[in-house]
Amino acid sequence: MARNIFGTDGIRGTANTGFITPVNATKIAMAVINYYLDKSHISANKRFTVVIGKDTRLSGYMLESALTAGFISAGADVILLGPIPTPGVAFITRSLRADLGVVISASHNPYHDNGIKFFNSEGFKISPTDEEAISKIFLSEVLLESDVIGKAKRLDDAAGRYIEFAKSSFPKNLTLNGMKLVVDAANGAAYKIAPKIFWELGADVTTIGNEPNGQNINQNCGATFTDTLRKKVVETKSDIGIALDGDADRLIMVDETGEVIDGDFLIAAIATAWKESNRHKSNSVVATIMSNSGLADYLKSIGFVLDTCSVGDKYVIEKMLQNGSSIGGEKSGHIIPIDYSSTGDGCISAIQILSYLKQTGKKASDIRKLYTPHPQIFINIKKIFNDDEIRVVKSIETILGNEGRVIVRKSGTEPLTRIMLESKNAAKLSQAKDLLNKIIS
Repeated sequence: MARNIFGTDGIRGTANTGFITPVNATKIAMAVINYYLDKSHISANKRFTVVIGKDTRLSGYMLESALTAGFISAGADVILLGPIPTPGVAFITRSLRADLGVVISASHNPYHDNGIKFFNSEGFKISPTDEEAISKIFLSEVLLESDVIGKAKRLDDAAGRYIEFAKSSFPKNLTLNGMKLVVDAANGAAYKIAPKIFWELGADVTTIGNEPNGQNINQNCGATFTDTLRKKVVETKSDIGIALDGDADRLIMVDETGEVIDGDFLIAAIATAWKESNRHKSNSVVATIMSNSGLADYLKSIGFVLDTCSVGDKYVIEKMLQNGSSIGGEKSGHIIPIDYSSTGDGCISAIQILSYLKQTGKKASDIRKLYTPHPQIFINIKKIFNDDEIRVVKSIETILGNEGRVIVRKSGTEPLTRIMLESKNAAKLSQAKDLLNKIIS
């Protein structure tokens, strides 16, 4: 196949139509195994092993069966985890010494979408080189003799393993006793797991978004819709709210007043906490080009450099590994505490924030006082802009001069063009917005 079937975060689309169908899922699985077996160091007496987890989407059953059939037919063994956060799959892939981890999820997208993400044996997203190679052999069909096909089995204690792993990132001399939390699990993969983690650490936990029916994942809940959580935190007089997305690799928080704490502030708080405890390997913190410039100014003031990269947690992780960074992430809530997790991890990131609050005696609202963000405007256009259209929008940057910037990018997860305007100068930002509205109207 000539085109790359992968986007920013795995393969994604509307389930059971277009590309995300059982037939294609089976062929993708076969292509993946054919590719890795061809380049693998796997010894003759060891089976290639694949771990599969999923979120709570109705189409997950369909894709889980199709992928399993494809992997088995290509000679791999499969271990099924059931509903589990994406970082849990990465962790169990490493823990079981498996060769590949697979997550069936479309993350923050609505239920009718689904996707497939792949992790290597070390729990990191597979490389762009691997993605391109798999795309090229997608249409190949290599079937094996019946005596060498693989088999599948279910790992019954997958959730418990991840719960214990996540809790291990919390200081042993602390508990969350006396802290009231509201956890919004987005009716997704962590609907049972996340409340148990925080309750077992001692918190008084109220849970919402924990009644999945296959169609309500991310629906008016979770990290992309915090209104319900904000109201619940205030109503229950809780200390903080935790919002995950469908596969729990994102984290957005809500302070005790009901105000949202986005990924940039969470990165700042963890960087601050870890600096005070000398846990940083380098002075580099990584975020994407969409992060607020106020974050860069704050990190500089406490001795860090903010290194930026393209949007996508795999690009954040790539730069973190290059720079030896301990913490990185995205404004949207993908936070990567790389000493613990090889991918965005909502639960472990939340644990780091709660630990910071307990150790310092600060309120959640104090996190939003760490720095003053520069004004930003975000617009999503339901159209993929061509290069000429992108250049026209980028020309608005002349209005902002050295005080601001314009970012235009094609979404890697949805059929959208995302535009961000940012400026220290509110008047110039307003002018830029007016011009943008004329251009796109």
